[in-house]
Amino acid sequence: MINSVSEWQPPDGQPGRGRLIGTERGDIQAILHEDGATRRAIVWVWGIRGGFDGPAESIYRSMSEELKGEIASLRVNYRHPTEFDECVYDTLAGVAYLDSAGYDNLALIGHSLGGAVVISAAPRSPHVKAVVALSSQTLGARDVADVSPRPLLLVHGANDRNLPVECSKAIYGWAREPKELVIYPGAGHGLRQCKDEVHELLRGWLTEKLQNDQEEGPDA
Repeated sequence: MINSVSEWQPPDGQPGRGRLIGTERGDIQAILHEDGATRRAIVWVWGIRGGFDGPAESIYRSMSEELKGEIASLRVNYRHPTEFDECVYDTLAGVAYLDSAGYDNLALIGHSLGGAVVISAAPRSPHVKAVVALSSQTLGARDVADVSPRPLLLVHGANDRNLPVECSKAIYGWAREPKELVIYPGAGHGLRQCKDEVHELLRGWLTEKLQNDQEEGPDA
């Protein structure tokens, strides 16, 4: 899948190191955050507009920097954000890059379109050990049962006017255990109103579900 990896300069104000992942379908822009010896890492992907920062007032950027000493992060920008299958491909390319760099205990986190993207991508790699879908759409998520036995966390705002909370409720119903659904009253699609709560939730959940480096994953 990966033909080459080179450096590139992320936009001004973006922390982390730019990685240009070359594939047979084109180059994928990504930003790597790492600081320490660990096999744990997160691939973060966003919605239909692509980008690096994520919802909840740039939670991808802030958490990638915060966690980098214990869990590395790769923020991936889709080549074609409106093409679902290509977004899944880009996510898996990020997984393949992290695997080549020595990370094999991975979580996938996606928002909106990205929620369905990570649900679709997770069963295709043995290195993915946990999945988080934030404000997810249902299109592309119908096979969520295949995520099991990996733990799945679904997060949604009760006042989401873009993708109603019923989307995550439906996905939860299709999924197998282990699964969790967290709904925040008063929060919209971007989860800005509950950004602190989502930050706390993700930090604790990821630390728990991504096993220590010497432990094996759920499908090992």
